[in-house]
Amino acid sequence: MDLADLYRDLHQHPELGFAETRTAGVAARELRAAGFEVTEGVGGTGVVGVLRNGDGPTALLRADMDALPVKEKTGLPYASTVVVDDTPVAHACGHDVHVTCLIGAARALSADRTAWSGTVLAVCQPAEEIGGGATAMVADGLFERFGRPDVVLGQHVAPIPAGVLGLRAGPAFAAADSLRITLHGRGGHGSRPEAAVDPVVMAAQVVTRLQTIASREIAATDTVVVTVGAIHAGTVANIIPDDAELLLSIRTYDPKVRERTLAAVDRIVHAEATAAGAPKPPEITAETGFPAAVNDPEAAERTRQALAAAVPIVVDPGPVTGSEDVGVLATESGAPLVYWLLGGADPAEFDGATSIDDIRARVAALPANHSPLFAPVIDPTLDLGTAALTAAAKAWLPLAT
Repeated sequence: MDLADLYRDLHQHPELGFAETRTAGVAARELRAAGFEVTEGVGGTGVVGVLRNGDGPTALLRADMDALPVKEKTGLPYASTVVVDDTPVAHACGHDVHVTCLIGAARALSADRTAWSGTVLAVCQPAEEIGGGATAMVADGLFERFGRPDVVLGQHVAPIPAGVLGLRAGPAFAAADSLRITLHGRGGHGSRPEAAVDPVVMAAQVVTRLQTIASREIAATDTVVVTVGAIHAGTVANIIPDDAELLLSIRTYDPKVRERTLAAVDRIVHAEATAAGAPKPPEITAETGFPAAVNDPEAAERTRQALAAAVPIVVDPGPVTGSEDVGVLATESGAPLVYWLLGGADPAEFDGATSIDDIRARVAALPANHSPLFAPVIDPTLDLGTAALTAAAKAWLPLAT
């Protein structure tokens, strides 16, 4: 199966975190066909392929496999129609691209064993979107069973022009914290709010006040994003409910800013509940959390040179407020991380662009990751993603002398 057909197959059959059984099976099949020793079921549904080619270092190439609970609206002939428990599922973040390019790189490295020496660890990771996949694979003995790498390499497709890679040294992707907040009120009739404690009003006050963390508590030279992605409360118009639930997403780069932000959320939520006369304190539960992905500067420069020889343009995209748990693999193994953006937008969308500002404006106008309209172009994205991952691996696997 060529890469384009492989990609379309994966795109049509998305699976949610820790349920990527079909995707894992496809990845395992393709890695075995490329000559890798393959182990399935690592950290749940993770797949590890090992290709040994003489003495030398070990390069870990990582791709995440999971999809999102999103209804695809691209209109593509290979669009997902998958529904799981009444929830539509789609590859709206591009992890199907990541798996396809990893398979492409695995094939290329296996076919050209005279050009490198050492060991390739091909890691297909589950559950990146819910922040648990990397940790689960580590807990299942990833490095004890398959060896510790000398570098962790990977890429994430983004709506920048195909033919462009974005690599930033230092903090590259933000830390992520997801919180579930339950506000307790006292239900009653909608016509008699004085006899109730309204958790909906309480929730509204919390949402508004949380926005002051970025605008009034964190320095303008630092970065924090606090997003309330969901509010759940009530059933009908004339009933004041007992409870309201908020789901929060927080992004930071600096550990001190992260700590201060989490403390501010706790303070604000409890203070608003007290101000509203809540009958009992709110509950704040951490759903997921993982640190910023930090690219090692020396390793990034070494890899940048290889990438620049394989793909037309390599730029510094600046810090990305999106998050990635790939950094867990580097931190837990003690290896440097190099993780970059892979352009996946149709280059024709940028025809006539004459400045960086013009390019940025066009990127902002395109459907981004997690949009139901997000659709990387197949050509040349897959070939360039494969070339980038292959070149990066070879930069760390020199021929033995």
